[in-house]
Amino acid sequence: MHNNKLLTLALSVALLLAGCAAQTQHGARHAAGEIPGPNIVFILADDMGYGDLGCYGQGRIKTPHIDQLAREGMRFLAHYAGSTVCAPSRCALMTGMHTGHASVRGNGATGNGSPLPDSALTVAEVMKRAGYATAMIGKWGLGNDDTSGRPDRQGFDFYYGVLDQILAHNFYPEFLLKNGRKENLRNEVVYKDSTHWTKGKGSYATKKVDYAHDLFIKEAISFIDENRSKPFFLYLPLTVPHNNGEAPVGERQEVPELGIYANHPYLTEASAAIQQETRAYAAMVTRMDRDVGRIMEKLRSLKIDKNTIVIFASDNGPMPYSHQFSAFFSSNAQFSGYKTDLLEGGIRVPLIVRWPGKVKAGSVSSHPSAFWDFLPTMAEIAGQKPPAGIDGISYLPTLLGQPQTPHPHLYWEYENQQAVRLGIWKGIRVHPTQISPMKLRLYNLAEDISEQVDVADQFPDVVSQMQAIMEQEHVYSPLYPFKSEVSRNRP
Repeated sequence: MHNNKLLTLALSVALLLAGCAAQTQHGARHAAGEIPGPNIVFILADDMGYGDLGCYGQGRIKTPHIDQLAREGMRFLAHYAGSTVCAPSRCALMTGMHTGHASVRGNGATGNGSPLPDSALTVAEVMKRAGYATAMIGKWGLGNDDTSGRPDRQGFDFYYGVLDQILAHNFYPEFLLKNGRKENLRNEVVYKDSTHWTKGKGSYATKKVDYAHDLFIKEAISFIDENRSKPFFLYLPLTVPHNNGEAPVGERQEVPELGIYANHPYLTEASAAIQQETRAYAAMVTRMDRDVGRIMEKLRSLKIDKNTIVIFASDNGPMPYSHQFSAFFSSNAQFSGYKTDLLEGGIRVPLIVRWPGKVKAGSVSSHPSAFWDFLPTMAEIAGQKPPAGIDGISYLPTLLGQPQTPHPHLYWEYENQQAVRLGIWKGIRVHPTQISPMKLRLYNLAEDISEQVDVADQFPDVVSQMQAIMEQEHVYSPLYPFKSEVSRNRP
């Protein structure tokens, strides 16, 4: 018995010493940046314009919680989406590649979504290697359940929401997915037939009970609660304020209640349907803002808000076919263009980063940055090396108020458009169907932020630089060829 007690004591001491050694090693690795630092919550709005937030000049839509986020963190003035539509923008965010190199450059080129390939290395995989718990909650859009792009095949431990972006149009869907399992909802849904452009996937609800956005927020708060004692990366790509184009006119901006906008005299000169959708758009943005506040309150209640980086952005500019109320709200601020354009209104988006003790409260940055910078920024924060060959540059120095390495230029392509930002210059060209010289439009953003005056004839040297960058940055993709490349019968 005495020997057993001695053995037990010896084992206890050994375990204690091992624990102390492990703790010391843990501290050393943390100091060296080899193990995870702060939690990350990245909230992504869908089709919300640069000008839709109070902190970016909005006067008609109330966003007090997001405005508070900006007062407590940094607001970027020259941040750009990965693309001007959903899937390629999200691909750039996840992979650190711009659309001249990315595997996904448009919406649904392969017929069933735009899946990330097995070879893709996502920010979730980088964070997972650093010891983070990872979750995607909301709209994915980078691969359906039976593809290589499924979130759990791209580094996410947990996912909940909608994988197919067409199914995501309906805010009262028939079901949501939780780690591959269908969660049937109480809504009654009518689907478009196979002749519709959505190929039978587009739908709207005739009985509206379960609002998908609310379920995303509930699941996000649960994930934070369950992972409060370990580092986590929560990617929360919401579906608001994207509309449901398959719903009847007047009901396309789907929201359970209009709240403070119910009796507001918006667009009194417009049709009743447009007035209703105008109020509903505002209500969607304000509901999202309320839920950003709920997430912040959860972080505070768990006493982890000071060790959590909260990031808010939008995936591209506002929808062009809702331009009547987008113009009313000045959703694209002073910029020209909407979603599907490579003008500033289609790709310049809000970015707010809150990180207490690291990011100066109330600070503003004019550093030109883009979605493909997110991966290297997170990798640096987590003490990981970013993948080789990506296009992004970490903006961590900007966040910390330190000297920042700038991009030599920023590049986008979408369908037959190419765009480059080079300092104060912005160049755009469109590929014609037949082989012919392509006219490049050139704008001086320092003097013409609305891109109204083409000065290409006055600055031929800048035009030549722009053209060279466009040739350099575009790698041919058989899934996303330019019209001019099809005309050449390029293999």
